[in-house]
Amino acid sequence: MIVVICGPPGAGKTTLTNRVRERLETRDVPVAVETLHSDDFSSRTYDQLYERARDATAEITLVDGTFYRREWQTQFRTLPEVRVVHVTASLETCLERNRTRADPIAEQGVHVVYREFDEPDAEVTIDTDRQSVPEAVDRILIALEEWGWLESKPDVSR
Repeated sequence: MIVVICGPPGAGKTTLTNRVRERLETRDVPVAVETLHSDDFSSRTYDQLYERARDATAEITLVDGTFYRREWQTQFRTLPEVRVVHVTASLETCLERNRTRADPIAEQGVHVVYREFDEPDAEVTIDTDRQSVPEAVDRILIALEEWGWLESKPDVSR
């Protein structure tokens, strides 16, 4: 099972991916995380990420990347059992979060990806300007339960 967590740089993808991974691990769910940093904009990078996700053996694989081009989204949809979580925030929020990173990408890159982002056909959309990290993580875990990928049980790890 593959969950693609996509959105513009600074939207909160990596934060959510890491928190979801932590919560899954507390439930003893085997999970793998494949991360594509937002400054890796080549198609070959997405091909390599596709290959890693395709070959992953974990029960759930979380894939973190911008996926701002439709062709990259479509490529991942060819894999079995893929769901897409679109993480979004305002351009201003994305720029501000990018500035506070240890290794920020060029602001022009944030502008380009934000402007050219081809919104995916997502099963879940999370606006991190409106939802807190714990709320967003809960929403993703609920979706995993609804998709039958995760047993429903109380979670006291927050």
